[in-house]
Amino acid sequence: MKRILFVINTLGHAGAEMSLLETLICLNPKEYEISLYVLMGQGEMVKELPAYVRLLNRHYDACPVLGREGRRYLQKNTIRALLSRGTGIRLFPYMLKNFLIMLKGNRILPEKLLWRALSDGGERYDTYYDLAVAFLEGGSAYYVADHVNAKKKAAFVHVDYGKAGYTRYLDKSCYLQYDRIFAVSDEVRESFLKSYPECEEKTEVFHNILNPERIKKKAGETGGFCDHYEGMRILSVGRLTKQKAFEVSAKAMKLLKDSGEDVRWYVLGEGDQRKVLEEEIEKLELTEDFLLLGAVENPYPYMAQADIYVHASLYEGKSIAVQEAQILGKPILVSDCSGNREQVVAGVDGLMCELTPEGVSRGVKILLHDSDLRSTLGDAAGQKNEGNKAELRKLLDIM
Repeated sequence: MKRILFVINTLGHAGAEMSLLETLICLNPKEYEISLYVLMGQGEMVKELPAYVRLLNRHYDACPVLGREGRRYLQKNTIRALLSRGTGIRLFPYMLKNFLIMLKGNRILPEKLLWRALSDGGERYDTYYDLAVAFLEGGSAYYVADHVNAKKKAAFVHVDYGKAGYTRYLDKSCYLQYDRIFAVSDEVRESFLKSYPECEEKTEVFHNILNPERIKKKAGETGGFCDHYEGMRILSVGRLTKQKAFEVSAKAMKLLKDSGEDVRWYVLGEGDQRKVLEEEIEKLELTEDFLLLGAVENPYPYMAQADIYVHASLYEGKSIAVQEAQILGKPILVSDCSGNREQVVAGVDGLMCELTPEGVSRGVKILLHDSDLRSTLGDAAGQKNEGNKAELRKLLDIM
């Protein structure tokens, strides 16, 4: 029986984590001994792991990653990693150099600086694996490259590599150590290869594995909206981060309300921009119209009940939230950016807009006032994403 190790940064409710879960479900435990190491040792989705997956972490906290308790646990783990094996002292020149590079580029990303420390300060295991898989960029990619013994190694890239703030120097060129690199879309592959052109032959597209039947079943479970609102509902799902640009959506909502539209906008997700967004929402007088509902265990009843799904972000890899909305047959509006362009064919299975308050509000208005268009786009969206279990062979064939 072959041994496979998967490594991921956290198991919070997010796209890559959902894709990992579906990948694990598709693996046959009679053929493979499957282990998982969660670098941060936290995340609520641990409860959904198949029973045959061996969680290696000695210490694990199932609290929501982006909640207050989750942030405290993250801080504690970061300090522990920095103190472990003298990691903080040893990496000080590396972190200082990268900090200065970020400062020069006027874009400081503390979490990117700390991934190397979290990797080097992580737990160690003597097991030899037939295949080790880093399922995310940053910490998990560094960990598998530097601290895992395996015959073959594969890494997944889920984001636009350059726009997300990664560099060769930050990575210490770790991807050169991998036998195969999987990008979740063509645009993600192209972005990655700008930094790693010598990896072209071993980098291919691996579409997110989703289970449409499972998503539809969960959409029919109890839950969803409970505010008894009778107007049109817009839904967005995503972490409250700068990448997701929810402040633009809030301003778009202001334009919609000022023009008399009977609509309410809901956002599922948590993140470090919550306080900033709450202040912006209050400033715009939208406290009853643009609602931050936080992270929920089952977002699918909300998706099924929403009239329109909007995904207006700065950049994407390949959004699983968009794929899930498509599976549930929702009319979708996305911003014109990397990732989104590959998922939505404008005018066929969704609409595309500029990432400005005016652009987003204009796109929403078109959908609000054309029920036939909503139906046509939703039907076309529902024909996509029939499941990509065949993609799994790309991963297993490495062995």
